[in-house]
Amino acid sequence: MIQAILVFNNHGKPRLVRFYQRFPEEIQQQIVRETFHLVLKRDDNICNFLEGGSLIGGSDYKLIYRHYATLYFVFCVDSSESELGILDLIQVFVETLDKCFENVCELDLIFHMDKVHYILQEVVMGGMVLETNMNEIVAQIEAQNRLEKSELLAWGL
Repeated sequence: MIQAILVFNNHGKPRLVRFYQRFPEEIQQQIVRETFHLVLKRDDNICNFLEGGSLIGGSDYKLIYRHYATLYFVFCVDSSESELGILDLIQVFVETLDKCFENVCELDLIFHMDKVHYILQEVVMGGMVLETNMNEIVAQIEAQNRLEKSELLAWGL
């Protein structure tokens, strides 16, 4: 099961934080900091899997991450998840963001947080993977966009 999804920039600023397990806010902030430091000190040509930090469960959990341009996408998962499956899921999530925002960048995550969360919810909900077909995810997002536009037109906005 996926315990947390974290996206932060090269300076450690969180851009997307989603926990599927309850933690107090202080602990969540410590987890983000610890995860950033664990991932940052790794070289780019090293494996993208590492043991979870002491705060999120230690050796029972794995951090699986990808580094794209200025963003790190980190999934914290338990031992029942496939590392390669999660790497593929990260790729699907990033490619979906790329399709929806036409060459996604850090500013898209900042200024369109609601859309990013909606995309994430189409992929993962409650720590469980819902959809991995990028075309299906994009179709659902486009349907949501059409619905929003029709509601705006109905209200005359």
